[in-house]
Amino acid sequence: MSNLYLPEGRLLHTPENQAAWETLSSLRQAMEQETVLEGRAVLCTPGHDLLVNLGPFTGTIPREEAALGIREGTAREIAILSRVGKPISFTVTGVAEGAPPQLTLSRRRAQELALAELLRCPPGTVLPATVTHLEGFGAFVDMGCGVVSLIGIENCSVSRISHPARRFTVGQEIYTVLTGSDPDQGRLFLSHKELLGTWLENAARFSPGMTVAGWVRGVKSYGTFVELTPNLTGLADQTEGLAEDDRVSVYIKAILPDRMKIKLTLIHRLEPEPGPEPLSYFITSGQLSRWDYSPPGRLAHKIQTVFG
Repeated sequence: MSNLYLPEGRLLHTPENQAAWETLSSLRQAMEQETVLEGRAVLCTPGHDLLVNLGPFTGTIPREEAALGIREGTAREIAILSRVGKPISFTVTGVAEGAPPQLTLSRRRAQELALAELLRCPPGTVLPATVTHLEGFGAFVDMGCGVVSLIGIENCSVSRISHPARRFTVGQEIYTVLTGSDPDQGRLFLSHKELLGTWLENAARFSPGMTVAGWVRGVKSYGTFVELTPNLTGLADQTEGLAEDDRVSVYIKAILPDRMKIKLTLIHRLEPEPGPEPLSYFITSGQLSRWDYSPPGRLAHKIQTVFG
């Protein structure tokens, strides 16, 4: 994936982006080359045109050029209104002399270019993304120039969570892996758990005898599942008074790779944290052909992803 089509906000303060604002000549060159630039949307007019700050200049994104789907009626107006005060991607489509000069911009065209590039990526491609909003069923992420796709809740991590807010925050910069695409519909299919490490990679961070913090992810009659990392969960004896998403401290009794089990003893409940823990990635670039979460040789309940 070209770094020309990054999630919105990543280009705004780069020297290359700011150099393109400096003169009308540099803006004309960006227009001729269809270079994607970024500015900050400062105002939405009553007609839903966006005014964008470009250093010494101000440009206009006409309503129908503000997002894919606006022209066709498949996108809601909130796709325009919600950009005010935020970085916004665009290509320059017109530069007219005057006092002040008239600059016409298109976010729609930037999104068309980004989506075309994304659809060319093969399954298994690791891509940067920014979380835009969270729903109970998954996390919506900007894959480039405001092109939004979904990471389903089941693909956020191996450890099961009750809501994507247990894993992500809005505005967080993350990585995703492309599992497939539908060029006819312009859709991308994403996952995230494959980038957070295998069972062995995560278990290597712990040793028997350690006491660590974790999160209750399931309360059953036979025990309590406690997440140690997003891709590693252990089992403690059933304890009264605990609920899903409680934060607890646990003592690690045993780590059993051949059985993919970690035995824990609950110590006590901890005060809740204001948000999810920062993510630790084992993979941040390249292309995956397959991913085996389970230790080598394990046949029962094997967890793997095959791309392509």
